[in-house]
Amino acid sequence: MHSIDFVVIAIYLAAITWFGARFRTRQRGLKDYFLGGRTAPWWAISLSIVSAETSTLTVIGTPPLAFAGNFQFLQVVFGYLLARIVISALFLPQYFRGQMFTAYELMRRRFGERIRKLTAGTFLLLRALAEGVRVFAISIVIAVILGTGELISILLIVALTLFYTFEGGMTAVIWTDVAQMFLYVAGAVISLFVILHQIPGGWAHAYDVASSAHKLQVFDFRFSWTAAFFARSYSFWAGLIGGCFLTTASHGTEQLLVQRLLSAKDEQQSRAALLSSWVVIFFQFGLFLWIGALLFVYYSGSHLAAPQPPEAMYPRFIWEHLPAGVAGLAIAAILAAGMSNLSAALNALASTSVMDFYRPLELQRNPERPEHFFLAIARWATVAWALILVMVGLVARNWGSVLEAGLTIASILYGSLLGVFLLGLLTKSVQQNAAMVAMIAGLAVMLAVRIWTHIAFTWYVLIGTTATFAAGYAVSLMVEERQHDPTH
Repeated sequence: MHSIDFVVIAIYLAAITWFGARFRTRQRGLKDYFLGGRTAPWWAISLSIVSAETSTLTVIGTPPLAFAGNFQFLQVVFGYLLARIVISALFLPQYFRGQMFTAYELMRRRFGERIRKLTAGTFLLLRALAEGVRVFAISIVIAVILGTGELISILLIVALTLFYTFEGGMTAVIWTDVAQMFLYVAGAVISLFVILHQIPGGWAHAYDVASSAHKLQVFDFRFSWTAAFFARSYSFWAGLIGGCFLTTASHGTEQLLVQRLLSAKDEQQSRAALLSSWVVIFFQFGLFLWIGALLFVYYSGSHLAAPQPPEAMYPRFIWEHLPAGVAGLAIAAILAAGMSNLSAALNALASTSVMDFYRPLELQRNPERPEHFFLAIARWATVAWALILVMVGLVARNWGSVLEAGLTIASILYGSLLGVFLLGLLTKSVQQNAAMVAMIAGLAVMLAVRIWTHIAFTWYVLIGTTATFAAGYAVSLMVEERQHDPTH
């Protein structure tokens, strides 16, 4: 450990916190705090989308996929592209009809207030659990650097991220996302070349070894509902279909990503940001999978046992083998990915809590409440969610592989969300009571699938969406409901 590495990390943490906090002066109302005033350019929103769907889970969890398996995870990314096309055609036109702050306002307009609260509440539960796993993933990196326990590591990173998110709102989130994305991609590129330099024979030898070990295999066209995590969860069909449903749910119904789409100036810029983000995602996953393959070549060639848990392998290699200063930069890059995602989650959780729950109730009691009152509430809601995520992060220590745990939690709940959104967008006969029954039925089916079957999690969203949509449509045929008036 070199003091210069600690200096580099400390400079990064101080600089990004200061940079984000500078945007406080631009926060005059809820539109500024939750949507950045809709002034960010499409390319910045595109990079922010990538940062929001990238976390420390991605950075430290993707290399072990190639280390223990191969490049088949890239098949999921093709599903990501298909999902972006679906969202652009089906969801975005609805989101830009009038001004919306959250995805769940669309549900209120289509079905009514109760389904809005149910979908918003599902998101809050989903994001709190999934983000808690990500917070724990960040603590793994901090623990490698400082040798601290999980509690101190979690508190440190959450406190710093909370500070600039509290102050700067969505504008700070977007622009710190841009800066942090450049940093963690640059850190990964530097790491890749340093790992390659550690391998005798260089690129040619590394390619031969990785290829002979079948590390570079991308496609597997066999079909299977069940699979081990490192084996066939990522078949082509699971990747294309499962990845499409997963991303349609995350980018089309979850406030974490929808909030960025709503922050664009108009529908055209939102679509440009969404579609262009896929190119960056494809490059990014390819980069981290190559790092995993090169680490396999390095450890096998050196006859060394890989560090445990697998997620510690990449940050530990960086810390122990990269030159002084470069190691600090690479670790700062991993922290950047985690802080970027955490800030996005805090702002999304706060926006949903305030706009979908607190504000409607408060305006019923006091219609004259000024905008600055709700802006203050929004900031303190951000603090409250930071405390909740710290607690979930501590519990997440016992949930196994952080990448698999994060994706599995999301996949169980996404099916109900996507199913009810599709009921709203694709049907006219289904009304609020049928939609609520459908969500509950979809969640029950997914809990049963998780507990009593060995179906790979890549199929979860497809199954949950199908169950929710079918249940809602069936109930609407059996129970006649009065059509909801969107003006109420």
